Amino acid sequence: MKKTVATLFATVLMSGAAMADGQAVYDKHCKACHDIGLAGAPKPGDSAAWQPRIAKGVDALLTTVKTGQGAMPPKGTCNDCDDVALTDAIQIFIDQAK
Repeated sequence: MKKTVATLFATVLMSGAAMADGQAVYDKHCKACHDIGLAGAPKPGDSAAWQPRIAKGVDALLTTVKTGQGAMPPKGTCNDCDDVALTDAIQIFIDQAK
């Protein structure tokens, strides 16, 4: 039982850390270009621009972020970001498009 509680507690802590990492990634690597729509980057909160992308699913969005698209370089310049941090940053865009 102790191991289960400890594992659950660690998972909750990691989830909070991952979300913090996602926000940091968003703030440092996404926001500057997306906020102004640089080179056609879809702006946060622009539901019309984001809904077709969101409809493809998070995995498709992650693939696009990892490989880059248009003027956006792979991983939006966050070369040391893992999939979890990138997915958390993507989720921020999804949440803002609702």
